[in-house]
Amino acid sequence: MKLTGRVQVESLAKFKSGGMPTTSLYVDTDKSRLSKKEIAVSFRHLLTEARAGLENMDAAREMKDSLCGDLDKIETFGARDLGNYGHQGLAIFSCSRMDRWEPLFLPHGPRNRIVMNGSFYVRPLLAILEKYRRICVLLLNRREARWHEVHMGEIRPLQSLTSDVPGRVKGGGFEGNESKRIERHIEAHIQEHFKKAAQTTFDLFKAQPFEWLFLGCEDDTFPILEPMLHAYLKDRLKGRLKAKPAECEARILQEVLELETRLMAAEEAEAVGRLVAELERGGRACSGLRETLQSLNRFEVQSLVVAHNFSKEGRVCPICKFLYIDEQTCPIDLKPTKPVIDVVDEAIEVVIKRGCAVRQISPPSKLDRYGKIGAFLKYKT
Repeated sequence: MKLTGRVQVESLAKFKSGGMPTTSLYVDTDKSRLSKKEIAVSFRHLLTEARAGLENMDAAREMKDSLCGDLDKIETFGARDLGNYGHQGLAIFSCSRMDRWEPLFLPHGPRNRIVMNGSFYVRPLLAILEKYRRICVLLLNRREARWHEVHMGEIRPLQSLTSDVPGRVKGGGFEGNESKRIERHIEAHIQEHFKKAAQTTFDLFKAQPFEWLFLGCEDDTFPILEPMLHAYLKDRLKGRLKAKPAECEARILQEVLELETRLMAAEEAEAVGRLVAELERGGRACSGLRETLQSLNRFEVQSLVVAHNFSKEGRVCPICKFLYIDEQTCPIDLKPTKPVIDVVDEAIEVVIKRGCAVRQISPPSKLDRYGKIGAFLKYKT
């Protein structure tokens, strides 16, 4: 099953294991960067690590048997399907004792990891969803309009419209008056066609909101259509396409994905540029994992900027939930801290729970020079 949206993530997050442990596996299967052999080696390495950890785990026999069943099913799946796998990432969620098994095909390569605990580990899925926009594509000419949705690398048709617009004709009449009348008649039909297209686009937005709108039309059409769009749509109009209404979906998708990639790269570069500028002038920003965690613990973080798949083991205080890199004792309440598999993911979750923004940056970028993580602060410290 493909990852398509938050509903799947919420279902996994709400799963009740009845006290039984669960297994969550993530593996990068992007064949544009990795060979089949590299993917297979990473997959086997994760399972080997997990089995070694299972041997040393202090848990009841029933729990260990359930986890062993998870690993056996995952290994069988990999041996059967991994070689022919065509997606960029794979996630598997399993709880053998509760008969839950769910592989998810991912549109973006995750960080390789396997996590065994009391609930499914879904934060990497949320990170992937954050990287994609729901895009409405409107392709328009004088008679036709077609709408498509593009999300997470896939396209589906939404709606179509064909209007009865007369063709351009040459008219006679005294001093060309008849010709002018016909032209006015045609233009009125075209205007009505464009108004219907603009209203349909807004209706689609109200039914299922989208973040971006891409428009494909002739250059002389855009100045007529653009004023007809609702203000909400104008705010989401991010780019123009060359595709025509009759274009095949494959070519439309290719052009949309190319534009989406450019826009995302521009957004990421702009975010990193603002962070670096703020850091260099000594403004309201911090960088590096230790300083960012300190600012987060002091509730100073307004938004987080982090390299995609940046990972680091760390520690958390079980009382105040503050995050640290290596502090064995929490300096706030003097309690021993506990290890966490990824303190970066923990930080992302804290920021999201506080209602603040997280911007994940595709490496390599200028952010790498600043410890791969930084934050805009509410005030200068």
